Amino acid sequence: MSNPDKQRILVVDDERLNRKVLSDLLKREHTVILAKSGEQALQRVDRDSGIDLILLDVMMPGMDGYEVLRHLKNNDKTREIPVIFITARNSTEDEERGLLLGAVDYVTKPFNPAIVMARVANHLGFVRHRKMLETLAGRDGLTEIANRRLLNETLDAEWERGHRNGKFLSLAMVDIDFFKPFNDNYGHTKGDQALKSVARVLSWSMRRSPDLVARYGGEEFVLLFPDTDSSGARAMAEKVRAAVEDLSILHDHSSVADHVTVSIGGATQVPYGKNPGILIEQADAMLYKAKRKGRNRVLWEGLAQ
Repeated sequence: MSNPDKQRILVVDDERLNRKVLSDLLKREHTVILAKSGEQALQRVDRDSGIDLILLDVMMPGMDGYEVLRHLKNNDKTREIPVIFITARNSTEDEERGLLLGAVDYVTKPFNPAIVMARVANHLGFVRHRKMLETLAGRDGLTEIANRRLLNETLDAEWERGHRNGKFLSLAMVDIDFFKPFNDNYGHTKGDQALKSVARVLSWSMRRSPDLVARYGGEEFVLLFPDTDSSGARAMAEKVRAAVEDLSILHDHSSVADHVTVSIGGATQVPYGKNPGILIEQADAMLYKAKRKGRNRVLWEGLAQ
């Protein structure tokens, strides 16, 4: 079982010995994924959204390393993954070509293990720093919607505004039904894809600029509706529930349906006092009731105009 705290490196080389040498060199400190062709490398990256760095051979049958790099840079999902070329081509022209295409580094074979380790460590450090900045900027790295930090900041601000102006504030907790069996049976890569698909639907459904969609943690999301009473917020939550169901993501291991569904609990208040967390607590209690009543439904507590 891989350690989720380890950064993930994809090693791409058509020579089995080269793959083994690099894997043995890196696997103690990192999670290593292997690919023996350019085509297989693109499949690996498409299925695994958590790859942090790619070590890529240039001379491979079929799709060579340059072509693989072009595909990576032309895809919004993969263009930010740093690529280090490891190749027997050692001319200045070859190195220039690789760097101009977007590689971050160029290592020639036969390589010095200490040099490879040092360059890998440097570039993974940049990746870790970039992800930290994304977190500070309020973006969830997997789903690319707001993260919990931004949610808390926004909730505090909207709570204060609602208290000051006497306006409604509504919040919904969204939970993917039976997500653990989904991960256990289909794998975490499919689980990540499902999370991203659900996040996209939630984002598309929230049409007003003040509304916020955030990942709360794991398979839970939060919808925040400023200046919205319970009837309006509940109607929007029901549209979200139906939109997720319409994705028809296969889930044969759910007790609710043969596809992915969500349960939603919501609450509405005119804010008072200094504890916006009470709205989350109320919504979470309604989510618990929605699960107890059979899931794939919306339950709400709160005020209407």
